Amino acid sequence: MKKELSTKQREELLNTLKARFEKNRNRHKGLEWAEVQARLQADTGKLWSLNEMESTGGEPDVVGHDKKTDKYIFYDCSAESPKGRRSACYDREAQTARKEHKPENNAIDLAAAMGIGLLTEEQYRELQELGNFDLKTSSWVSTPAGIRELGGALFCDRRYDHVFVYHNGAESYYAARGFRGSLWV
Repeated sequence: MKKELSTKQREELLNTLKARFEKNRNRHKGLEWAEVQARLQADTGKLWSLNEMESTGGEPDVVGHDKKTDKYIFYDCSAESPKGRRSACYDREAQTARKEHKPENNAIDLAAAMGIGLLTEEQYRELQELGNFDLKTSSWVSTPAGIRELGGALFCDRRYDHVFVYHNGAESYYAARGFRGSLWV
């Protein structure tokens, strides 16, 4: 698969990201778009990953800057779990283990193919500080090895003005459950 965008695709994506950045300043106080854009233009691979986030309905936006690594942090900021990433079980092991009605995708492999990581529970809670997300859907989050070894996986949502973390069999999948990703640039 070609992991490079055309000049036109890059310009369109940068325009979309800039408009979202300007519209949602509360997500990235103290940061300047020109600095973010310069970083993005220097790393076409990260632009490709952001385009994948965008094309699957994630609406990626800058949510911070890590001073230690000097990286800008993008999360999927769509109101609901990204439409193009729903109906996926947690990982390949779970997908393979299903006897019937296997889903087409799993969250871990799909994220890896996009060049992003699943949000952790901590990152999911940070995202929820920036707005109200997943009011009707839920999102798989990175699951600790001990839980996964026992067959489970974690997902989160927001209901009753509270963020909930739940567990499910990793092989389960639902039309209203996808995953949210993060990308460091």
